[in-house]
Amino acid sequence: MSDATQNLKLAFLGAGSMNGAILRGILGAGHDPQNITATVRSETRRQELEELGVNVVVTGENPEHNARVAAESDVVFLGVKPVGITALCQDISAALRPETVVVSVAAAITLATMAANLPGGQPLVRSMPNTPLMVGAGVVGLSPAETASKQQVSIVYDLFASSGDVHVVPESQIDALSAISGSGPAYAFYLAEAMANAGIELGLDEKLAKDLARATVAGAGKMLADPSVDAAQLRRNVTSPKGTTEQAILAFDEGGIPAIIATGAKAATARAAQLSRELG
Repeated sequence: MSDATQNLKLAFLGAGSMNGAILRGILGAGHDPQNITATVRSETRRQELEELGVNVVVTGENPEHNARVAAESDVVFLGVKPVGITALCQDISAALRPETVVVSVAAAITLATMAANLPGGQPLVRSMPNTPLMVGAGVVGLSPAETASKQQVSIVYDLFASSGDVHVVPESQIDALSAISGSGPAYAFYLAEAMANAGIELGLDEKLAKDLARATVAGAGKMLADPSVDAAQLRRNVTSPKGTTEQAILAFDEGGIPAIIATGAKAATARAAQLSRELG
């Protein structure tokens, strides 16, 4: 993280699991906690975050607190649920400085929806993080509005890069990105579930089967973490000709698993588009 980025004042409006994970990643990269302010609804959450050294404001039902925090910040992360983004934008709109960058962490909320509820020309970035961000191994998609300068996009990129891989894509691709990386962790967990159930059917103890599946999927993930490797090549390395693994892969292919995964990703993309229309 650059010195210029470290000195920015950041606001996290709503500090749930995802915004909280982003906040922790930024702190881990060396950002001064006194330059970070989070707004929360409960005293319990306030105490949890204050232990990290950041400033915390309990909003309760008073939108003026969010506006006050936003007015003092260089980058504002909107971390409430998607249904609350429009109202939050309206709450902070009058308080924002023209150069403050507003970043949405909510799914399905388009740049146009945010722009319609914020001052004209406000720098905006739509983000799509995934849950492994919580363990510093996330994937984040960023779609900036035309109102965000290259420097402002670079700042947001730098902030997210402390917790995972960051990819800047046009907004037209953000739903597809979400179908792969946003929903993708659930696919991996689903695979681990299926592997464990298969082990149980083969006669393994339930705990052993779950431990084997969990550790195997986690270990494979660590191998994939190397950006120089190729998933197909790693698979081929394990798949000896006429061996046991080859038989399993052939059965997967015959069962149509690649097509099933593609169908699922398309369904996720379609649902994201539908939610954008409903929430817009």
